[in-house]
This record gives sequence, C-alpha cells and structure tokens, in this order.
Amino acid sequence: MSDELQLVNDFYKKTKGFQLLSLNKQSKGVAAETTFRSWADRKFSMTSMAVVPQKTRRERRVHQAQLDELEEKALQNGFHETIEMLSYNINKISCEMSCKCSGGGDAHATTLAIFNLVSNYSWDEKVVLALAGFAVNYGEFWLVAQLYLTNPLAKAVALLKQLPDIIERADNLKPKFEALTSLIKAMMDVAKCIVEFKELPSQYITPDTPEMLTATAHIPTAVYWTIRSIVACASQIMGLIGIGYIASTTEAWELSSLAHKVNNIHSHLMKQLTLCFQHIDEKRHIEAFQTLVSLFEAFHIENMKILKALIYAKDDQLPLFDGSTKKRASLDVLRRRSVLLLISDLEISHEELSMLQQMYTEAREQQGRPESQYEVVWLPVVDRSSPWNEAKQKQFEDFQKMMPWYSVYHPSLLDVAVIRYIKEVWHFNKRPFLVVLDPQGRVVNPNAIHMMWIWGSLAFPFTSMREEALWKEETWKMELLADSIDQTIVSWV
Repeated sequence: MSDELQLVNDFYKKTKGFQLLSLNKQSKGVAAETTFRSWADRKFSMTSMAVVPQKTRRERRVHQAQLDELEEKALQNGFHETIEMLSYNINKISCEMSCKCSGGGDAHATTLAIFNLVSNYSWDEKVVLALAGFAVNYGEFWLVAQLYLTNPLAKAVALLKQLPDIIERADNLKPKFEALTSLIKAMMDVAKCIVEFKELPSQYITPDTPEMLTATAHIPTAVYWTIRSIVACASQIMGLIGIGYIASTTEAWELSSLAHKVNNIHSHLMKQLTLCFQHIDEKRHIEAFQTLVSLFEAFHIENMKILKALIYAKDDQLPLFDGSTKKRASLDVLRRRSVLLLISDLEISHEELSMLQQMYTEAREQQGRPESQYEVVWLPVVDRSSPWNEAKQKQFEDFQKMMPWYSVYHPSLLDVAVIRYIKEVWHFNKRPFLVVLDPQGRVVNPNAIHMMWIWGSLAFPFTSMREEALWKEETWKMELLADSIDQTIVSWV
C-alpha cells in the first residue's frame, strides 16, 4: 500500500501548494489578496516542505530568505485570518463529502451541494477548495491505515472503521486503488491547469483575448467534472469503511471512465493554455524588441547595458566563450571596450574567417598600439524554426574552436527579439558583417567588414571619420589596386 501512502502525501503537499485563495469581498466582508502562488518551482511558494526539488545550499538559503520575507508581510496583512476562514470552508466541504458520500447519495446532487459551499469563490478557487476538502478525508484514511500497527489511537480508529479487514484484502482492492490513483492524478492536472490560467500575466494577455475567451468558456465544465470526480473518489473511500465490503470491478471501471473524461478535459485545456503562452511570448518579444530599440537610441556611460540586452546572461551564467583560453567568460571582459560584433549564420566561409583571424592575430601581437584596443564577439544567428540537433551543434562548435576571439557560449543566448533586431535594423541576410560598438555601446559603424578587408586593424576605431581619413591618406596608384591580387601586376605597367 506504499504507493497509495505516497500519493496522499504528495496530494496534500500539492493541494496546499496551488495557492492560498483570496477571499471574495462578498464573503463576510473579508478581502485578502493571494500571497503565495502555486507550485514548488515558482519563486514565491508555500511548498518549501519536501516538494521543492533538491537545490544547492545557496539556492535553498535564498529561497528560505524569500519565504521568510513573504511570511512577515503576510502576517502584517491579516494572513492568519485568511487561513482561519479557508480552514473553516475546507472543513465544511470535507464534512459535506463525508455525510453525502457515506449514504451512497446522488453524485450530481452532492457536487451541486459543494458548489453552493464555494459559490462566493472564483472558478480556480472552487476547485482548489474542493480538492483540499477531499485531501482531509483521503489523508485521514491513509494516515490511520499507515499508523494503526504502531499507534494505539490509530489502531482504535482503524478498528472502528474496519480498516484492518481492508488492508488484509489489499490485493483484491488493487484495481480499485489504481483507478483511484489515476483519477486523482487527472483531477490534480486539471486543477493545476485552471490555476495556471488564473496566473497568466495580465499585462500580456487580457480576459477578452480570443485564446482566453475560449478557455474561460470551458473552465466551468472542467471545474464541474473535477468536483464530480472528487465526489466519486470520496464515495469510494467512504464505501470501504464498514463490515462486509466486497470489491467490485464495476467501481473500478466507473473511476477509470471518469479519469478518461477528466484527462480529455485536461488535454483540451492544455491546448488552450499553450495558445495563451504563445500569445504571451509574442507580446513579450514585441516588448523586448521595442526595449532594444530604445536602448540603442539612448545615451549610456558604458556599454554593459547594451551588451546584456544583446547577450542573455541568466543569473551567474558565463555567456561568452574565450577562443584564446577555450574557457567561458563573463561580459565584464568587454566593459568599456570597443566591441566588434561578428554576425553570421553557421555557413561563414573559411576564406573570410581566415582573413579575420590573420588581422585579429596581428593586432594582438602589438597590444600597446591604439588600433589593437578592441574585442571581437561572434553572434551566430540560427534558424529557430528548425530543431537544434547534434549536427548543428557540431558545426557551431567547429567554428567556435577556429575563432581566437570571443563568441556566445551557445546560440540560444541570443533572444528572439535580438535576432529580430539584427535582421530588421542591422539588415542581416546571411552575409557576415561586423557591427562596431564604441565603449559607450553606440553603433559607430553598422558594417565595418570592408574596412577590415582594406586596412585591417589600422581602421580602428572603425568610424566613418576614420575611413574618410584613411582614404585621404591613400595614394591612388596601381599598388593600391593590385594589392592582395598579384604583386607582379605593378611590373607589367
């Protein structure tokens, strides 16, 4: 029976972790905003107990500090009053299930009775409260079953409920418990999905968005069938208590049928949720693109703000790969430096790469000269519409190893908005080019590749004024035209 015990343990934690519900303003005049939000992987969560995946010590300390801070704020906002009110409602739902389900009452009527108890709550709150009420009964059942051999009080309660007989016939009840487990998992999946709709960021998606309108139309049905399934599970658990219980394959079939229906509802909701996430991503990409445009139009004291906007560095991640040391590096190595952004796809020609390598190496051999005071960073623009596979990874790594300068550690560090900016503003179209940023992050040359071909590092700082000065200094002779073609051409004239 260990699987069932584990299930109720997880069920309790997950139900508690969905969210602490905000009380409706019409409910006894109490209005308390949601303080902790769903699931253990969310940044501000109540489920730090055992559900949170193992983290590093540093992450755990940070997580605990955040929880302590939120708990203090919650106490100041009458948090305990909210908990007390929620507990009262949860116990009412639990008692309703115990009474109605014990006598084999009509499932639909019991479901409507529970709806009446949660009539003042939103749809996501209704389903979470119902699940919490069921968790009380289900948890009590398995807690007594787990402890009755070692705890005198649990043993007495188990005898009154005839649990020893049930446990002795566990093998016969296995299909029923497996069906219960499947249905509970399906109920949890639907509930989580409904809560996720509630938590979608309102600045990116509004209730009148077509994707949200469709989802909103289906959520009431999803909540009804989830609570109807909760009632079915509670009835099965209450039906086990008593003398002379006989396992029935029909009961397991009914639970399996409900699980199938609830799983179908979950699949449909997940499709709508995916569409909502796509809508949100599009809005975020537009916002990120506009932010990038504004950043390049603004004045900056140094270049770090621009570089961080171009190269996504999450947390303590080292987003650069140093081609000279073959190690990862931070963006700080580019601080207050002139930066040449080499932008290309994965089809850059070896001839172009060799010429750049030669010029870069020559500049590095003379570190004291002003024209060597720049860094090169390769930004590979890859097609996000096709999947990233091992062949592309190898192609990327082969180019990366050939480059003595910096490159992004992985192409995914370039956000979709950045790629859009490169294509739309800098007009990238497969051909490699060099965008020059001065130490303040301003674009001083949208493409310095031709200056590099003609003058190499002497073109530093690669501005239009420097290019004009170089051309004025140049003598228009045959040597200029014949250079790098064939030195014997001059002797022919």
